[in-house]
Order: sequence, then C-alpha cells, then structure tokens
Amino acid sequence: MKALLLEDKGKVNEMKVGEIEKPTPGKGEILVKIKATALNPVDYKTGNGGNPNWTYPHVLGLDSAGIVEEVGEGVTNVKAGDRVVYHGDMTKKGGFAEYGVTTAHTVSLIPEGISFEDAAALPCAGFTAYQALFHKLHAAKGQTILVHAGAGGVGGFAIQLAKNAGLKVLTTASAANHEYVKGLGADYGIDYREEDFVEKALEITDGLGVDLVLDTVGRDNADKSLKALAFNGQIAFIAGPPNANEAISFAHPLSFHQVALGSVHQSGNRKEQLKLAEMGDHMLSLLKEGKLNALVQKTVSLDEVPQALAELATRKVKGKIIAQIH
Repeated sequence: MKALLLEDKGKVNEMKVGEIEKPTPGKGEILVKIKATALNPVDYKTGNGGNPNWTYPHVLGLDSAGIVEEVGEGVTNVKAGDRVVYHGDMTKKGGFAEYGVTTAHTVSLIPEGISFEDAAALPCAGFTAYQALFHKLHAAKGQTILVHAGAGGVGGFAIQLAKNAGLKVLTTASAANHEYVKGLGADYGIDYREEDFVEKALEITDGLGVDLVLDTVGRDNADKSLKALAFNGQIAFIAGPPNANEAISFAHPLSFHQVALGSVHQSGNRKEQLKLAEMGDHMLSLLKEGKLNALVQKTVSLDEVPQALAELATRKVKGKIIAQIH
C-alpha cells in the first residue's frame, strides 16, 4: 500500500510517499481503508523526537476516518463497510497511508451527511478540548473560561464546546483572528501581542478572575494564567504544567489538571479507552446537529503533508488541515 514514509527521527520534512506492506487486524482490531487523516502538532513533534516503539520507515498520523475493510477476531461493535473515525495509538503506524489498523472499541461511527474530512478533524484536538472541559474541569453553565490560542485546533473546539455548555468564553488570539474566534462563540478576544491577558481577564470579570483556564501554549503561559484565576479556580494544561507548589495558597485555592489524551492506548485501562469512542459519538452528534464547526480550513494530498506540517509548526495556522488519502 502507499504511505508517507518517515525514514528516521528528525526527517519529517524529508518524508516521501512509498510502498509498505498492508497491515492486518489482530484480535479486537479493525482494518480501515483511510479516506482522510488530520494533521496535528504531535505529528511533527513525535516525528522529530522519535519513539522507542517505532520501526522505520514509520508512518505518522493519529486521526483518521475511513471505511472498515476487515474486522479481527472478537469484533462485534463494527462491521465491514461501516464509516468510522478514530484517534490512533502513537506507538504504532499511523494514518498517512491507504490503510490503518486500530482497536475496534475506540472508534466512532460517522453519521450520514458528515464528510470523512470533517470527522477526521475531531479526535486529537476535539477530544483533548472535550476531555479538558468535561472530564477534568467539569465545566458548567454560568462559569467563565479563558481558552488560550482560540484560533488553533484545541482552542477552536474548546470555544465551541464551552459556549454550547453555557459558559462565558474569553480567548487569546491575534487581532486578525478575533472575528474568527468570535464566530466560533467567543465572547471576548484578547490580543496576546498587544494586551496583558491577565489584566484583561480581571477587567472583564470585575476583578474576580475566570473560573477556568485551558492552556495549550506552554509552561510559562500556564504559570501566568494562574493569576487570572478566581477563588477556587481551575486550570487544565496540555503543553506544560504551571508551578503548582508556588501557587498553592490557603487564601486563594486552585486546582490543577493534566490533559494527556494520546497515552490512553498504552494505559491498559479499557474504561478510559472507551471514552475516546464516547467523546467521538457526542462530538459527531453535535456536528450532525449543526452545533459544531469541524474547523477544516485546508485539505492537502499525501505528498503535500510534509510542507503542511512545516506550516503547522509555525503555530500560525488557523483551524485544521486535513490530508485526503483516497
């Protein structure tokens, strides 16, 4: 089968389409004929850093949508011909290929009327936002949330999910993207280049601070975000933890939540793995009902993925980029 081949770690920009053996599903697994795979920052990060579980040439790509071609032993929840989307196991070969294998219990069925491209946009960014908001922060109607990098994938989904749940949404984004993030549901756009987001968040909340923060930027940004939190405020972080030890205070208690979606495949915890399918089912239903925008801004061919990943690495990409495979 055709696949985009990573010949060694650090060679993401040099990937080229080549031929490798078509995989076969094992017990509890399915073989999917891939139609679309989303690009995510984790692709170039792991591609450059490598993984001890990989053999080369490796295939990147965690989020894929396609048609079930074959089911392995013991699979009863899906059948050949079903349209599915899934978040893959980063220790195994991924979705920038004509075929992929994944565990059957972690896939979601794609409803009629939803494209493979829109479905593929959801898992990594969408499930991360969903897990942060509802499994970690337990976001609830009437709360205020500061979502960092609202024009990105995780931020864009978080804005929409929070707004759907009845929260007031503040987000950091460049001034050029304020119209875009407000179109997704943000109540306030904060230009992180020109404004101090802590001062702005306190101003908007009459000095109380926000109830929740979702940080996707990094350790320093997460650390600064603590100053924007209200009494009993909570922060969920993805790209690095704030300094919790220095921030813990009896006078101003806070809660800290680590979000790490991709490692669930190696956890051995089936209950947690099933949440991938549950999140997918819910987000697909929101997409079907017109309550969610899949954020797809651009589609590329398999050959164009390396260039698109380099573009993604600039951290200036809006929404999601999707590779069309078949």
